[in-house]
Amino acid sequence: MMKTRLVLATLLLCGTATGALAQSNWSGTMAPVAPTPQNTPLALPHAIPAIPAPTEAAYPGVIRYEVDATDVERKIVRVRQTVPVKAGKLTLLYPKFLPGNHAATGPIQLISGVNVTGAGQRIEWLRDTIDPYAFHVDVPAGVSEIVVEFQWLTQPDNSTWRVVMTPEMLNLQWEKALLYPAGYHSTGITFQPSIKLPAGWNYGVALDTDSFEDGVASFKPVDLYTLIDSPLFGGAHFNRIDIDPDGSDVHLNIVGDKADQIKPTPTQIGYYENLVTQADRLFGARPYDRYEFLVATTKKLGGIGLEHHRSSENSVPDDFFTKWGDDLGAVGLLPHEYVHAWNGKRQRPADELTANHNIPTQNTLMWVYEGQTEYWGDVLTGRSELASKNDLVISWAEVAAFYDNQPGREWRPLQDTTNHNLLGYRTSNPYASWMRGTGDYYREALLIWLDADTLIREATRERKSLDDFAKTFFGGDNGSSAPRGYTFDEVVAALNAVHPYDWASFLRARLDAAGPEAKAPLDGLARAGYRLTYVDSLTAEEKRIQSGWARDFQYSLGFTLSSTNRINSIRWGGAAFEANIGPGWELVAINDVAADSEKLRDAVTANKDGSAPIKLLLKRGEQYRTVQFDYTGGLRYPRLERIEGTRDRLADIFSPRRR
Repeated sequence: MMKTRLVLATLLLCGTATGALAQSNWSGTMAPVAPTPQNTPLALPHAIPAIPAPTEAAYPGVIRYEVDATDVERKIVRVRQTVPVKAGKLTLLYPKFLPGNHAATGPIQLISGVNVTGAGQRIEWLRDTIDPYAFHVDVPAGVSEIVVEFQWLTQPDNSTWRVVMTPEMLNLQWEKALLYPAGYHSTGITFQPSIKLPAGWNYGVALDTDSFEDGVASFKPVDLYTLIDSPLFGGAHFNRIDIDPDGSDVHLNIVGDKADQIKPTPTQIGYYENLVTQADRLFGARPYDRYEFLVATTKKLGGIGLEHHRSSENSVPDDFFTKWGDDLGAVGLLPHEYVHAWNGKRQRPADELTANHNIPTQNTLMWVYEGQTEYWGDVLTGRSELASKNDLVISWAEVAAFYDNQPGREWRPLQDTTNHNLLGYRTSNPYASWMRGTGDYYREALLIWLDADTLIREATRERKSLDDFAKTFFGGDNGSSAPRGYTFDEVVAALNAVHPYDWASFLRARLDAAGPEAKAPLDGLARAGYRLTYVDSLTAEEKRIQSGWARDFQYSLGFTLSSTNRINSIRWGGAAFEANIGPGWELVAINDVAADSEKLRDAVTANKDGSAPIKLLLKRGEQYRTVQFDYTGGLRYPRLERIEGTRDRLADIFSPRRR
């Protein structure tokens, strides 16, 4: 191990290897290379120690961990850690693979000013040149604890990393601002955290508070795993509301840009109480001792929806409570993250259970972790009356249409999209319909789980459903939060226990489907009593839910139009793509008249009989071009319509459980 790391480091730092390889010939003989400054080996000042592998032994002592989050104007979080040590080599790790990100996303680039002292003296550290998330320290004899100080330089805007500090609020994710000793499981390292907040602020967190005095909140000692899984929302405007109908174990903790944005109505609070009740009835047991919804109503804080075992991070529009129901995605956010307490946290794919936060994760079952959570999140949104059945049907029409028209399935199966975060965390690309990506193992998998649910309901004459799977697979052990790993075979076995069927083939056929004949998994909609159709005009309710409808030409001309008339989301193989339109074009004029989305809709409609071809003037930089479309299909928006004479199983699925 040690030898391999030294060789790799030398190759990385030595230009000779690169220069020689560049001049090799087909016989494998290396051409001689004259020494130059570029290929002269660099002398390493220190050998790079091996990073200790995690063992089950507990780290001796408790790490005192102090956070100062008062510098909200400069958006700087300051950290001081006091770490018990013994003389010798110590490696400190910055968390790399972050929970809920499913990828190596720890923003170590934002950590600065790292300073280590012991017995009042400065101790030099060495960053690992192969794994820069590791800091190596030689602890001198006689030093029993070291003090590690640094800053997390949080960002002023959302261009690269999201904003986590504003003058009114803070979203502290502890893992972004700590170092921990290598060589141990995260459950074997104990931290005693505290945080200093600006004067007058309050906070919500799933940690147990020891004291809160003069703006400093001190918490009871916890292991690293629990600390990282327990983020904090703090703010000048704060409201904590009990939403547990059967006790006082579930709360909304709301921070806002303004004081009038954190006050849900009694009716809205009732919906969230319904959510807790309906989740209890679905899963049959709670995987936590308490649960804290952390909610920011804001247009300043960066957007987030992130699951944790005993809490979740949720940002919604600043007018979320005052313009209730305008944003179905925001309405469905809390139910989705709440379901993760059962699926993704207590029960999670076995390949997500790593020893610590620097061991690579695998994501092979994300279509269960996220896909079934997406399904149950929407179902609970309906059952709790946070949204109506009709609203959800309209939303699912968009999902069905997207996958009904997705060309990327020709080359990339759904199973492969579970690797997408590992390939580059939620990176954008100009042809998302062809590349496929993260959203697929959420939303296409939702359709697969609807397929499974309706199959069980039909085959058992409505006596059983996927609800039975949820209760047996995710329920049990009320109050227990110990994580359990699941495998593909265990998912299949649990489905078979509900209704015997060839579930392995059912799932693999849908997960591995690729090629020209591969189709979207829409059988569940048909079995639920609905078919996907396309219409040229929408109802007022459809316009509210499909909020981008006015600029959506995906299923006609093959793109969407931004508010600044930029052509976006060009569908691979669509009309715009075939007209040689790529990224970066702006729509200037339509049939020689200044462009806007309404004029484009009128032009598409006018050419339904082929008498008025659509002529677009486009601009990209200093280049102009004119493109003519002979498209005659008219406007096309998705709609799910009832199949006459069939059972409305979506009504069954979205109806509240009475027990």
